[in-house]
Amino acid sequence: MGIMSAIVLYVVIWSMTFFVALPLRLTTQGEDGEVVHGTHASAPAVHQLRKKALITTVVALVIWAVIAGIIISGVITVRDIDVFNRMGPAG
Repeated sequence: MGIMSAIVLYVVIWSMTFFVALPLRLTTQGEDGEVVHGTHASAPAVHQLRKKALITTVVALVIWAVIAGIIISGVITVRDIDVFNRMGPAG
C-alpha cells in the first residue's frame, strides 16, 4: 500500500466514522424548548463538534490500523473478494 492509498483509506474511514458519530448524544432545540427564530426544531442546540472530531480521529485511527494491517499482511486480497472470477487466475 502506497502513502497516498493509506491517506485516502484513512480519510474515507474518518469521514464514515464522523457521520456515524454526528447524531450521537445530540440535543435538539426542540428538546431544549428554545427554538431560535429561523431554524428548525430539529437543529442541534449543542453540537460538540470538536469533541466528536477528536473521538472520531482516535476511533478512525484504530479502524485504519486494523484494515491497513490486513491489507499489508496479505491475509485478505482482492482475489479473495472477486466472487465473479473477473480477475482470472493468479499468475
